[in-house]
Amino acid sequence: MKERLTVPEEEMLRQREFMKLVKAMEHRPQTYHIVSMGCQMNERDSESIAGMLTEMGLAHQPVREQADLILYNTCCVRENAENKALGNVIWLKELKKTKPELMICVGGCMTQEKGMAAMMKKRYPFIDLIYGTHNLYRLPEYVWRVLTERRPVVEVMDIDGEVVEGLPEVRKSKFMGFVNIMYGCDNFCTYCIVPHVRGRERSRTPEAVIEECVRLQDQGAQEIMLLGQNVNSYRGGGAEFAELLYRIDRLGIPRIRFMTSHPKDLSDELIQAFGELKHLMPQLHLPVQAGSDEVLRRMNRRYTRAHYLELVRKLRGVCPDIGLTSDLIVGFPGETLEQFEETMRLVREVRFDAAYTFIFSPRKGTRAAEFPDETPEAVKSERIQRLIDLQQAIALEVLEQQVGRVETVLVESVSTRDSGSVGGKTPRGHMVNFPGDSRLIGQFVDVEITSAGRNTLRGRRIGG
Repeated sequence: MKERLTVPEEEMLRQREFMKLVKAMEHRPQTYHIVSMGCQMNERDSESIAGMLTEMGLAHQPVREQADLILYNTCCVRENAENKALGNVIWLKELKKTKPELMICVGGCMTQEKGMAAMMKKRYPFIDLIYGTHNLYRLPEYVWRVLTERRPVVEVMDIDGEVVEGLPEVRKSKFMGFVNIMYGCDNFCTYCIVPHVRGRERSRTPEAVIEECVRLQDQGAQEIMLLGQNVNSYRGGGAEFAELLYRIDRLGIPRIRFMTSHPKDLSDELIQAFGELKHLMPQLHLPVQAGSDEVLRRMNRRYTRAHYLELVRKLRGVCPDIGLTSDLIVGFPGETLEQFEETMRLVREVRFDAAYTFIFSPRKGTRAAEFPDETPEAVKSERIQRLIDLQQAIALEVLEQQVGRVETVLVESVSTRDSGSVGGKTPRGHMVNFPGDSRLIGQFVDVEITSAGRNTLRGRRIGG
């Protein structure tokens, strides 16, 4: 008896039929350009979007203004990202006046916000396609509808999307690959819009993840980055993610990294993996957000300062050279001077390799957007500058401690700032620039660290 297809399998077959229909159309777009904004998960989504457009017969056009189809894969985690996306889209209105056949598509997290699609449809009628995060896999169908119905298409699903496997892809790199292991988030931090636009947690099966990793390995990948809004809660949390890492490690891909992790779900099994797995790199992004228990409570982070510091102690116990990075929010509603100073003290104690620092940005639809906030903007600006100055000083000290060491660097690109040099990352995730040319890209090179700058290291190649 023939095994019945699942709904996602049937949907993927259906979308492949639309890819064929679009490709056969005489007056379809011939080229595409994707503008990807935001996180690595958006970057990975853009690779699938490129794959679907390629299957529809479109060729990549590196110059945006010359493309027949322009697609914005948007972010809305912070208000400035949303404003940037809308500003870019408005600019396309003038371009379309000179190219009436231009197809403009907007998708991603911003369009999934409640009421955003309706607002955009009314205010920006020149946009041909608006879709959300949950129905990205239906892009071929929507492009076909735009071309056949000759009118804008707006499709944003309110329910969480299916995990659809088998989407075509065009990878940006042959030696580094992103691999989504799960989608969505169940944490509902009071300041965060992600659960509202990415939906609840849905995990891929271990077999699907392993299959993708093997495919990347066969294509020459030297490093993979496992992605999820909270990878630690993969398939419900606990030891599940650690077990997946052990399976991937046995494949022999030289470097494995992952992000992002939530401290409340960082299991002892995952911590132990940093001390045992040969290919798991000694680098962890572990957002703390604040150093005050009261602020953490109002953020709904569900861990304490002491718990976070205990995680750091355990991590450095099994992997002393681990590089820790973090996210930090300043000016959360109600934050007092003493609560801010607690964050400063935590940063001094942990000594992050790097940290992304932000002034609190209220996002409509989140609980924190309704919290009373009496702290003047000038005070917030002064506080974040103090935090930035502290973190930069610590980061420089951390980098200076690497001078004299020999590190294996995976070369990623030719340096844009330093003529005659290439750049790549150490296992700990530090960027190193050293003399070389494009022939080294994608290769591992032993480099002696000779000096440290504010954000990068300098070195010389050993044995080359």
